[in-house]
Amino acid sequence: MAVGVLLITHEGIGTALRAVATRLVCPLPLAVEVFEVPFDGDLDILLPKASVALRRADSGDGVLVLTDLYGATPSNLAARVAHLGTPVHRVSALSLPMLLRVLNYAEQPFDALAAVAAAGARNGVVVDDA
Repeated sequence: MAVGVLLITHEGIGTALRAVATRLVCPLPLAVEVFEVPFDGDLDILLPKASVALRRADSGDGVLVLTDLYGATPSNLAARVAHLGTPVHRVSALSLPMLLRVLNYAEQPFDALAAVAAAGARNGVVVDDA
């Protein structure tokens, strides 16, 4: 079994990030599911659909839920999904470096992957004055 990854994002973001990651890291070493939230999405209506996406991502070792913007609707939905019984770690500020870091350290245990994701985001920021 392995950890699953669920991207809960605003429309267009999760699908694009998974597509690029699939081109760069093929085949993906972890199951990566995407659930995109409409801008006018209602959390009560979206929760059952997000629950289905969470179950698809879950291979039995927990699900790392990555969201694009802390405090926005996708992040709030992720907070609700985290209470559905599946072991979940949530990390916000999803970026391509974050996702690639997680995929490149896929063998890490579930409890370590949240820190791996955060490190990927931090290390992916470079100020290039050249």
